Amino acid sequence: MKHSGRPAGGKTPRLKPLKQALLRGEPHAGPVPLTPLLQRSWQRSQEAGLTPAGLGSAGPHASAVQLARARDRHHELIAHARPVLEFLFEQTRGTDSVVLLADAQGMLLDAIGDTGFSQRAARVALRPGAIWHEQWRGTNAIGTCLAEEQALVIHGDEHYLDRNGFLTCAASPIVDPAGRIIGALDISSDHRQAHRHTLGLVRSAARMIEQRLFETRHAQGLRLRFHSRPEGIASLTEGLMALSDDGWVIGANAAALSMLKLERGHIGALRADSLFGLDLRSIEAMARTPAEPRALRCPDGTMLWLRVDRSHSIEVMARRTDRQPDDALPPSPSPSSSDRSAQTTQDRPGQDDALSGFALGDPTLRQIVGRLRRLSGAPVGLVLQGESGSGKSALAQAVHRSGPRRDGPLRTLHCASLDADLLDDTLFGRPLERPPAPGLLRSARGGTLVLDEVADLPLPLQARLLRALQDDMLAPLPGEPAQPLDVALICTSRRRLIDEVACGRLREDLYYRLNGLTLMLPPLRERSDLAALCRQLLDAAGSAAAVHPDLLEPLAHYPWPGNGRQLANALRAASVQLEPHERMIRLEHLPDDLREELATLAQQPMQDLKGIKGGLGGPGRAERALPDAAEVARTVAACKGNLSEAARRLGISRNTVYRRLREAGEGTAADDSASR
Repeated sequence: MKHSGRPAGGKTPRLKPLKQALLRGEPHAGPVPLTPLLQRSWQRSQEAGLTPAGLGSAGPHASAVQLARARDRHHELIAHARPVLEFLFEQTRGTDSVVLLADAQGMLLDAIGDTGFSQRAARVALRPGAIWHEQWRGTNAIGTCLAEEQALVIHGDEHYLDRNGFLTCAASPIVDPAGRIIGALDISSDHRQAHRHTLGLVRSAARMIEQRLFETRHAQGLRLRFHSRPEGIASLTEGLMALSDDGWVIGANAAALSMLKLERGHIGALRADSLFGLDLRSIEAMARTPAEPRALRCPDGTMLWLRVDRSHSIEVMARRTDRQPDDALPPSPSPSSSDRSAQTTQDRPGQDDALSGFALGDPTLRQIVGRLRRLSGAPVGLVLQGESGSGKSALAQAVHRSGPRRDGPLRTLHCASLDADLLDDTLFGRPLERPPAPGLLRSARGGTLVLDEVADLPLPLQARLLRALQDDMLAPLPGEPAQPLDVALICTSRRRLIDEVACGRLREDLYYRLNGLTLMLPPLRERSDLAALCRQLLDAAGSAAAVHPDLLEPLAHYPWPGNGRQLANALRAASVQLEPHERMIRLEHLPDDLREELATLAQQPMQDLKGIKGGLGGPGRAERALPDAAEVARTVAACKGNLSEAARRLGISRNTVYRRLREAGEGTAADDSASR
């Protein structure tokens, strides 16, 4: 939102000597101050292998077919931007200018301008199909505003390539309601026609496009409109925010983020009640009142005027969700509401998709599935966290199979299982080989890439991944043009990623790029759907057996340190122990180690069993009933390493002994590997 380093509309200082000195690594000592923004952009241009003279830096240009595909891919952006481009052209007609629309990779999608100047601009590839990413064109308004994620002006010799020095260009990023930069809007003209108001005009026009995108994408959602003045509501400067039916922020414009002091990464990660101090019922009540704004003091002390809008079809959906379980039959629609009900049903994902296998009756998982269905298809990063064996990988696969990318590839990278060189090759490929190895980021295009334990990526590789995500562009293979990333990312981890940031194992900027929506899967010991899960696991194993009702109670009290993976293995082993005439799995069919631990737990009072189940949890766990790691280590030493004897003396399970030893740093490497 600034100029790069000179007075607005002023004459360009003599920058070529400064540019040459900077590129030679010499300190700047000239009378003209260079802003950090311009220095960063020139440095990026140099690192891309470009020279100001432009030798060998023609840059890629899409063919007619590629341009048509790009326009089809961005049809929504173009449809909303075209009227705004025509409006801008009317404001700048006759000033030797051209108005341009680019996608997030800097490819020009549309252009309208004065005929004479448009022909001149086309000689430097300022026409649809050209890619104006900094990597190819050096410092320029479109590429640099996308790299810096802010509106700016690049004037005259501030352009890195000398051949673009006749231009003055003002550009602003275009951000969709989910907080993702999807393009840029630009006015380019002869540098002698520079005007100080051009940047403000471009910035306002970009906000108009963003407003149109918001109204379209959230036409049937709960929408909050707010401003510091009541007259500002429904104006171009109003804050816009969209909520899911359970109160999560799923969309916001730049004005909303600025008023509430938020970043784009907060979209999808915050609830409205934490921002406005109003619970969801109060917000919904405001949507049913006349459209008069209400004065509101936010928890941080900010005073705002707030108005809430909601379409009737979404209101019906929320009312049904609030008052009936997910599997309840909806009431028969009246003739007057049938169209609205049909639309509501169409908007909600089906209940027989791949995610339905996780909604077996546990309320926490049912809520998680509901949130994932609402997220389906949105350009929001997903992080699944939970203990080992809690189902993160299976849920990630279900998210892919139930979403709009289901027909695309699904790739998984286990970041903890490869060394740094192999990780680099596996993720980004080996472009210099014959034939080139594409890497997972390329082979997953059009589909989903799951990064398991992303914090185990080496920090240099994290930086490279972050750059690829920010550019949303893959470096080209030999003989091929650069390609957009076009990959949905899901990260899974048994550790809290925010804790990995605090420990320095995960870059903070990468964390906020990946973390659109974080979901914590409950461990098996906290789930209430054990019977249904046992049936599902046995069906998956091809077994017609069932767990005897008398066995379900001790299984429900067992802490399951291996979670669903441990349960699945136990049931699979038990089912093959059945005699031909047996159909029910009983205690005697279970593996010996599990039977032993269940027998140990059966001898303890119920309050101790509750302590053991709670003691395996996360923060706030109840562990007073359990011996600490030091006591376990001393008992194991006294038993000369006999873990079963130590477990009997301590009155705990053998798995708890293993866990305590790992906490004390005395577990074996095999134990640690198995815990993953």
